[in-house]
Amino acid sequence: MKKIVNLLFLSALLMLTVTAFAPDVNPVKDWKFGVALWTFHTVNFPASLDKVDSAGIKYIEPNTFHSAGPEFNDSTIGQLCPASILKLKDMIAQKGLKVKSVYVVGGKTIESWKQQFEIAHLFGVDFVTTEPPLTMWDSIDSLADVYKLKVAIHEHWKGVSDYWNPDIVLAAIKGHPNFGVCADLGHWPKSGINPLDAVKKLSGHIIAVHLKDIAAYNDPKLRDVPVGTGVVDFPAIFAELKKQNFKGYIYIERDAEDLPSNLPSVLNTVTYYNKEVKKLQ
Repeated sequence: MKKIVNLLFLSALLMLTVTAFAPDVNPVKDWKFGVALWTFHTVNFPASLDKVDSAGIKYIEPNTFHSAGPEFNDSTIGQLCPASILKLKDMIAQKGLKVKSVYVVGGKTIESWKQQFEIAHLFGVDFVTTEPPLTMWDSIDSLADVYKLKVAIHEHWKGVSDYWNPDIVLAAIKGHPNFGVCADLGHWPKSGINPLDAVKKLSGHIIAVHLKDIAAYNDPKLRDVPVGTGVVDFPAIFAELKKQNFKGYIYIERDAEDLPSNLPSVLNTVTYYNKEVKKLQ
């Protein structure tokens, strides 16, 4: 019995030692800050890259429903052949930008999802952001395994998305090792959900964040507002993400269209983000 007690004591001591010397997350260095290209959906893909470049941001999240531009007959990215996808990839590299995820929209068949995953594979990303059909969790998880990609489940609001409630997201993740979360901070309030509560509930599963704000709760008709001007408590959420040892991607995303461009609000968000994140060091 004495030996067992001693072993338990040593195990506990070892765990405390490891925890004590575990490196803290440094948000400035460990979080990958970027922009979701939906923010610039009113212009084509090459023009959106110009705007990102002028904002001094390095990480981007393209989507497969973005117009690829006149060189590609204004087809959406999802309609392009592999050679054209590789041309877009070269455009990204020439700007010095990095793409680690793509927002994809599949259909009701596994073939439609395979086509989207193939595009993501050609871009060379680590994960796709999407909202898979409830009936296809097993199939899409298997497909993700084949392509060696993670699936970050995104959430639109109640009445539009099956994933408006974090409990549904957790249900999807259970038993599907390739599933994780893209936490859309501005969409949750439309369904009456506090984003901080949702982030806490989804602890350990968050791959990426869509940085977005909203003016009020429980109003699905609202468009987003500039980050830091609405109801989302970003300092508390950033502190919670650090507590969770989050080391993923944070993408600025605007749904609303500020005229003549969303670029000024993106620049303001960069300033706001940098100021708040530095407080966590």
